[in-house]
Amino acid sequence: MPQIMKKVYLLFLLISFSSFAQKTFDNIKSEKLGEERRITIGLPASYETNKDKKYPVLYLLDGDYLFDPFSGAVSYGTYWDDIPEMIIIGIHQNKDGERYDDSTIDQNEGLPFEKGAKFFEFIGAELVPYIEKKYRTSPFRLIAGHDVTASFANFYLYKEMPLFNAYICLSPELAPKMEVRIAEKFAKVKKPIFYYLSAGEGDIKKIKEPIDKLNSNIKIANNSLVNYKYDVFKGATHYTEVLHSIPSALYHIFEAYRPINSAEYNDKIAVLQEGYAEYLEKKYADMSEVLGVQIPVRMSDFKVVESLILKRNAYSELGKMAEIGNVNYPKAMLGEYELGLMYEKQGDPKHASRKYQNASQMEPIGDLNKDLMYEKIDEMNTLAKKSK
Repeated sequence: MPQIMKKVYLLFLLISFSSFAQKTFDNIKSEKLGEERRITIGLPASYETNKDKKYPVLYLLDGDYLFDPFSGAVSYGTYWDDIPEMIIIGIHQNKDGERYDDSTIDQNEGLPFEKGAKFFEFIGAELVPYIEKKYRTSPFRLIAGHDVTASFANFYLYKEMPLFNAYICLSPELAPKMEVRIAEKFAKVKKPIFYYLSAGEGDIKKIKEPIDKLNSNIKIANNSLVNYKYDVFKGATHYTEVLHSIPSALYHIFEAYRPINSAEYNDKIAVLQEGYAEYLEKKYADMSEVLGVQIPVRMSDFKVVESLILKRNAYSELGKMAEIGNVNYPKAMLGEYELGLMYEKQGDPKHASRKYQNASQMEPIGDLNKDLMYEKIDEMNTLAKKSK
């Protein structure tokens, strides 16, 4: 493994040990498998302190060796608020090479068979219900795997109602007919699906060729509800590509979660002629509906949109911004301030003064405080006297 990859891996390990409130182990007695299966559980740092919060769940096949790299990438992303906190469940499959038995398929039908069929049912009928009963989970589920287990994760797409919302397939050793079946499924989906596929430039040939065919077929299916990305990493092998893929996959899946950056601002917001406030509202509504993540509108995002509204002289939209402020921060002065700003910009200092007065009696937020409100009140009262 190249030295730089070793450094990245060590960074992931160091972050993962400090980022989760708990990293524990559990043994699940499975009737489907007729045995106990060990899992690693990573709970977010806020899990114990924020009792009302629910979290997406990332299920890792090959959890023995994928848990630490994934938890490190999640930790880094959550530190910068680029991806949400999540619960990570690592399924142990390498003690006695279980990953191969777990992934048993019928080579003619290209479907889980014998132990593979039992393992498929274990995840859907036992593991997922167990986790969702024991922990505070949101409806958004992810699954990830590497080579044979990455291929196995795809079987959940075959169901009429896929069990998972997002799939991370790292150099999958695709089952027979899978490069066709997945694309056929994607052509018909009616709800958003997130799908990440990767390979190394120096990947194993018999693995890489079907992956390339799958990529071509997915592009032909061309369904906008499929949030799809395919990465081929230059100079990477079947094994080293994993560390490249993990952050790329997570950042792709949770792109809508990220705070507004320059690309989103320039490509999606600044090009609008109107509806800036509606864009902000929809961004967070989609975050909740599609990703299962409910957070208040970030003040940084709020200020970016407010600034554009002022720049475009779209002052009537400040009323909608006030609604957004009141919904997300009902005790704070944000909503009343926005109404005051709207009246001020529309040349109505009398009504503006009243709104700033109301705001001064509420809780400060961001750069808004009582002193600023008193300054605005004095300014508006002076303007009101001059206009008489």
